[in-house]
Amino acid sequence: MMMPPSPVSSPPISVLLVDDCSVFRQGLKNWLDLCNSTQGQHYRVVGQAASVEQAIKLTIDQKPALILLDIELSHGDGIKFLSHYRRLQQPGKVLVLSGHDEDDWVFRAMQAGAQGYLLKANLSTHLCSAMQIVMQDKIYVSPEIATCFFRQFHFHAGKSLKTTSNIRLTDREQEVLSCLVQGDSNEMIAQRLHITVGTVKAYLRGIFEKMEVASRTQAALKALKLGLVAI
Repeated sequence: MMMPPSPVSSPPISVLLVDDCSVFRQGLKNWLDLCNSTQGQHYRVVGQAASVEQAIKLTIDQKPALILLDIELSHGDGIKFLSHYRRLQQPGKVLVLSGHDEDDWVFRAMQAGAQGYLLKANLSTHLCSAMQIVMQDKIYVSPEIATCFFRQFHFHAGKSLKTTSNIRLTDREQEVLSCLVQGDSNEMIAQRLHITVGTVKAYLRGIFEKMEVASRTQAALKALKLGLVAI
């Protein structure tokens, strides 16, 4: 009698920890071990960095799929790292871990290319779910700071709406962009619009070029800021 094949487990997600406190990095590693024991996905730490320079080198060498980034480092800060990382054009996701809940910190991090922003005070309850959401190509913002986040959108939108006329999207591009802002993955957009994933990717390339952005997060932020889509 033939035995059914064993289920194929997903490959581990490579993670880089960036924080200037070694004790906090070890705590993060412990939390990842806990996530591994309670979630279907496995996370594997491939490097630890205490500065922007170390983090950039490790991202080039290890190409992590997920970066857990402290926004405030002793030599430079997370915003500086995000600017460098964006220029490298690597596909890894960045989840910011911060003790700052001020509007400006949140908005600057997301505008610089982070896919998520989680308050350090909420790591024990939200880290596992935040990582899952970010790795699904969605945007994560701690519920406690969502109001601050969108308050910044309203503030900047008034200054930027006049530039909206410079961006001309087709009806289909508008639909794809609306889905993206809602946090849909490429697969979800394809199902919703009854097109292939390859077609979704082609539309996204055109949207990114027209909007002069390099990532899904930047496109979502700019779309909201310019009023291209409704919240």
